[in-house]
Amino acid sequence: MINDYRFENRKFVIVGIVLAIVVAFICRLFSLQIINDDYKKYADSNAFLNKTIYPSRGVMYDRNGKLLVSNQPAYDVMVCMRNVKDLDTLAFCNSLGITREFFEKRIKDIKNKNLNPGYSSYTDQLFLSQLTAEDFAMFQEQLYKFNGFSIQRRTVRQYDYHVAGHIFGDLGEVSKKDIANDDYYVRGDFIGKQGIESYYEKYLRGEKGKEILLRDAHGRIKGRYLDGAMDVAPVPGKNLTLSLDIELQQLAERLLENKIGSVVAIEPSTGEVLCMASSPTFDPQILVGRQRGENHKILSKDKQKPLLNRAIQGTYPPGSTFKTSQALTYLHEGIISPETSFPCAHGFRFKGLHVGCHPHGSPLPLVPALATSCNSYFCWGLYRMIGSDRYTSSQDAFNHWKDHMVAMGFGYRLGIDLPGEARGFIPNSAFYDKWYGGRWNGLTIISISIGQGEVTLTPLQIANLGATIANRGYYIAPHVVKEVEGEAMDSIYSTPKRTLVDERHYETVVKGMREAVLNGTCRAANLPGIEVCGKTGTAQNRGKDHSAFMGFAPMNDPKIAIAVYVENGGFGAVYGVPIGALIMEKYLTGTLSAASEQKANDIQQRVIYYGNQER
Repeated sequence: MINDYRFENRKFVIVGIVLAIVVAFICRLFSLQIINDDYKKYADSNAFLNKTIYPSRGVMYDRNGKLLVSNQPAYDVMVCMRNVKDLDTLAFCNSLGITREFFEKRIKDIKNKNLNPGYSSYTDQLFLSQLTAEDFAMFQEQLYKFNGFSIQRRTVRQYDYHVAGHIFGDLGEVSKKDIANDDYYVRGDFIGKQGIESYYEKYLRGEKGKEILLRDAHGRIKGRYLDGAMDVAPVPGKNLTLSLDIELQQLAERLLENKIGSVVAIEPSTGEVLCMASSPTFDPQILVGRQRGENHKILSKDKQKPLLNRAIQGTYPPGSTFKTSQALTYLHEGIISPETSFPCAHGFRFKGLHVGCHPHGSPLPLVPALATSCNSYFCWGLYRMIGSDRYTSSQDAFNHWKDHMVAMGFGYRLGIDLPGEARGFIPNSAFYDKWYGGRWNGLTIISISIGQGEVTLTPLQIANLGATIANRGYYIAPHVVKEVEGEAMDSIYSTPKRTLVDERHYETVVKGMREAVLNGTCRAANLPGIEVCGKTGTAQNRGKDHSAFMGFAPMNDPKIAIAVYVENGGFGAVYGVPIGALIMEKYLTGTLSAASEQKANDIQQRVIYYGNQER
């Protein structure tokens, strides 16, 4: 009986072991056949070749329908490592114009799963990208000799105008991070790296297609699977219409040659950017093709930083262009009225403090103070505001001041549809409390009233100030894309943003800016038959002063607002005003007069020097 009982127990153990093995086999089969498709992929790769068909990237037009950025064919050399057999390495390298060392390194990198996480010997891998049509033709003649290698057609960018490199941006090979963030991409794909190409990447790239080809046991292509019934056609990227006027862009870049600075012009009623030039710049075509990496390295090492888009990434003291914002603030807060006059004894002098100014009549009310760009007037305004009993404290007064600046679009990004926009800097009372230990007043920070000190803006923000004044108190977020094919634009590019200042006060400032053009510091911007309003800026710098101009035209039906900023250009009237006037004349009349053309040539040929270094 005891032996029979032991035998019964053993039977259950054996049955349990058998059942466990069976369950393990079933689970493994389920994993292989249902959950994990690796083996299916390996099997399919013997019979099928899934060939990616890349879509054409969306093209770009300017506001007048001129083609700016298009596509031209390029060709990638692909390799399926499993099918590489009896390769004549020397002949292969000679056909592509590469060295044996490059070939060996490239093959090693392709097989390295740390560098190429998606590697499989059964699938095509990128060996060499962007052959030109000429290189492709030469290689194709000998392609039959090189088992495992094939050609994949793509497109690369073609620029009909060799300007606006900072705006267009460029394309580069995807990184590991790009692939991890979006499963659309695989190793060897290209993605927008800067500018519009980056910001509008998902619209421009389109959708990939797929072609399924049949292979025999030797890996030779035998035709399309089911006569192409399972193929997926690529969907082209969406075309973009930019707000740029390409002829205006060309003129702006021409006028900035041999200088460091930027020009930004905006259509006030829409926020559309008409031109955005940054100097030094680069030809966008040099960042296309196999030489992109080398050319990008050269640009990135250039001490003058040609890759920096100074229009949105450069932060500068705005100088006297900032006085318009101060006038509006003082008027709205009741610190001054248009008739309020302040003395100017060759500048602001009070309690041992002196802020210099150029000679002009004194005392002055607001409109002529704007026209002559009187430093003293705006210093007195800030001193009165910070010490006014309208507020509970200096800190409270200054926070009201900052609120006005923020509402005018300063201190924060405006939200332009380009990556990398800087925010500039507008201090608040906490900043000065920390800096001065809580002991400060209007005299301590007086320089900010004339756009110096801690205040910094981007040229885009200065141009936007001009657009806001032109609109008498509101702006629409600046943007460089006017229309995406078949898509509605983001509402931020159509929604007005109003400042805290009453509209009536803007009329007073407009009068001051018009007087500056007629009889003040902006007389060089006086265009026949066009009512131009402007404000110069001469921003102090450790070296030579920066030359700035902000303005708009026509006065009562504004079509263009502009900011010009030339580093180390001296007085605003030297470079800022004439460049601004030429841009406005070109846009509003469609051409330049003979005299203006000669002036443009003269400005173009001038070279600005910084110490002993040519800038």
